[in-house]
Amino acid sequence: MELTPADVAAARAELIASIKEYAITYGDFVLKSGAHSTWFIDTKRAICRPPTLFRTAQLTLAALADEVTTIGGLTMGADPIAFATAAIAQADGRNLGAFSVRKEPKEYGQGGRIAGNLTERDRVCVVEDTPSRGTSLKAAIEAVEATGARVVQTLAIVDRGGSASWVVAPVPFVALITAPDLGLPYEGGLEFEHS
Repeated sequence: MELTPADVAAARAELIASIKEYAITYGDFVLKSGAHSTWFIDTKRAICRPPTLFRTAQLTLAALADEVTTIGGLTMGADPIAFATAAIAQADGRNLGAFSVRKEPKEYGQGGRIAGNLTERDRVCVVEDTPSRGTSLKAAIEAVEATGARVVQTLAIVDRGGSASWVVAPVPFVALITAPDLGLPYEGGLEFEHS
């Protein structure tokens, strides 16, 4: 089911409202990137609520490049997004694989850092819930490329820092929403327009 511009606007408004209600905390935080912040977004607290997860998956699917065959990224930030988007895609008649990148390689079973559906023939969208500086996206790109698959797009639910697209370049980067959409400032020293 292709989303109309009105559907996209409504879904974005719902995502923004849910994140504002459930996911933003104010205080003194040291982010995974090592940066200090006066606010933190625990995106999963919002997007793992069934209506918001459905809408986030719809928005993600609508934002995916046509050539993408598989979606995933570092566990846990990418997992709900990747798996829900693959399920929504299947319901819409699009075969889309999903995978997770483990933090540490597994020595048994399929082994390695990749869990799920990823082959060397895949064209991949690497996804993350809330990158600030893009380091998790970069790590996932490296793990995916080590399998022989090709990363053709990166996607964030919330771009909080404004610098992720610089870190993953030349791979195209898209954010469903940004910190300023939530009434928050970009952090990380770079502010720019996103495609």
